[in-house]
This record gives sequence, structure tokens and C-alpha cells, in this order.
Amino acid sequence: MKQRIALASEWVGRARRIVVLTGAGISAESGVPTFRGDEGLWKRHRPEKLATPEAFRRNPRLVWEWYRYRQALVEKTRPNDAHRALARLEEGREGFLLVTQNIDGHHERAGSRKVVELHGNLFRARCDECGERRSMRGETASTTIPRCARGHEMRPDVVWFGEALPVPALEEAWKGATQSDLFLVIGTSAQVHPAASLPLAAKESGSRVVEVNTAETVLTDVADLVLRGRAAKIVPLIARVEKGA
Repeated sequence: MKQRIALASEWVGRARRIVVLTGAGISAESGVPTFRGDEGLWKRHRPEKLATPEAFRRNPRLVWEWYRYRQALVEKTRPNDAHRALARLEEGREGFLLVTQNIDGHHERAGSRKVVELHGNLFRARCDECGERRSMRGETASTTIPRCARGHEMRPDVVWFGEALPVPALEEAWKGATQSDLFLVIGTSAQVHPAASLPLAAKESGSRVVEVNTAETVLTDVADLVLRGRAAKIVPLIARVEKGA
């Protein structure tokens, strides 16, 4: 394992264009509930009742109650060492892009700036009528439906079931992947497309792919290097920001 970590760290040091794809696994270590697995949120709530455009049109107040409940859960958690290591890895690098499937906002809280949120952000509201977006930080106790400056009801700024990923975000992520020379896949099951296609596109374009995960995934056989273990332990080592470095 030490040799593989040393090799990954060497690749990081030499890479000119690094793209990182993160999934639920990186935030699960912070205590953020996942959507899959035995303790996933979808085990206790039916997504078709709460996370679809139809559900919002039917009962926007119920949807907002659930999303504020989720906001309150996430607000009790903090970015971990993996989030912070990626933020430090970005510092001073022009060729860096962090693409996340997570909506918890922990990457930004840790200090990351070049972030593409494929599935939106739990702490933003969006108006589909005028396009206005605004932060929902600190509003978990509210019981009202947020409204834009024009008075329209706003929805959570996340991608729901049946919706396509935002085109600008996907295009930026795809461009970064195909132009990268090192692609890090951290804490994602690689089951959700098109995000799961990004490391494949990077590989086909000549990039090295490194997977960090606690379990085997469909990307394991594709990766040039696999590091099995917790992201909060491994990422600071390969990102060359471990204590004393």
C-alpha cells in the first residue's frame, strides 16, 4: 500500500492538469447521510414523493420541509481531511478542476474554488421562472417557501429524478476530463451516469486514472492505480499535503 500511495503522490506531483471526481463516500466520513447503502436516505423516504418536479408541483411545502431536514443534518457535519487536502492541492495550480456528485457544499466550505457541482447544491434555492439563485444557509428553521425577487416560488437547486444534469456543468466537467493527465476518482460508486463516464473519457484521452474507495467498483478494473481505504486517510497522502510535508 505504501508503494502505491508513493506512486500516486508522484503522479500528482508531476501532473499538469488534474481532475478530481468525488462522490458520496468522501462526505460519508464526515457523517453526511448517503443515498445508497443500508443507511441511505432513500431507505426511509420514497424519492418519487420528494425528489421530482412532479412532487414539488404537487406539494412544494412538503418538499421544502424534507430538504430543510436534510440541510439541518448536513449543517451538523464538517469537511474532513480529504476535503481539506483537495482544497490545498488546488492552491497554486492552474490546471485543476474538482467535479462532485455531492450536494452538501463541503468542498467549498473546505476552501475549494474550482468546483463543478453536477447535481446542484443543497443550500441553494432556484427559481425556474426567472433563473434567480440564492443561498439557503442559516434558513433550516424556516417554514416558508422561499420566493424570488419577483415573487415566484423557488425550488431546491438540485437535480431531481427525471431531470438532466445542467449542461454547462457537464460540459465543463467533460472538457476537464478529456484534457487531464491525471484523473482522481474518490468515494464514488460509479453507478450514476453521465458522471461515471468521466473517468472513462479521461482514460480514453490518455489520462492516468487513480481510484480511492473502500470497496471495489465498476471502475476498479479500468483504473491505472487503486488505493483501497478511507478517503480522509489516503487523500492527504497522495495530495502531498500530509503533516510535515
